[in-house]
Amino acid sequence: MFRIITALFLRDTLAVASADTEMVIQEKQKEKARYAQHLLDFFEAADTSGDGNLTYDEFEAILQDERVQHYLAWLELDARESKQLFKLLDDGDQEVSVDEFVRGALRLKGQARSQDVIAIMHDCHKIMKKLTDVEANIALMPMSV
Repeated sequence: MFRIITALFLRDTLAVASADTEMVIQEKQKEKARYAQHLLDFFEAADTSGDGNLTYDEFEAILQDERVQHYLAWLELDARESKQLFKLLDDGDQEVSVDEFVRGALRLKGQARSQDVIAIMHDCHKIMKKLTDVEANIALMPMSV
């Protein structure tokens, strides 16, 4: 009888834990959607030309407003280095589209940023190992003049 009660208790506990996990996942998704909406709101306010792209001048102009700086800080984006932030968001065409802005800002936020740093460090270690191998192979080559 004790085993049956324990099994029922364990089953109910696992069901509650599973439901909690699903709720946490749903809440994270809602939080990400709210964050993306805030980014869209910022983008629309910054896009003074209304063409769907931010130039550096538009970006720099809106960052002069102290309220905007606080808003970006609340979004966990550092606006103090505006040129660097713009370059991080830009794909090289000197304009930032709404997609580039939202995607880039999401990557610059919190845990994603930490994961990117770790991935870059990992890639750097692999490159250094390959470079060391190339140097060793060059050192073994006979010198010919």
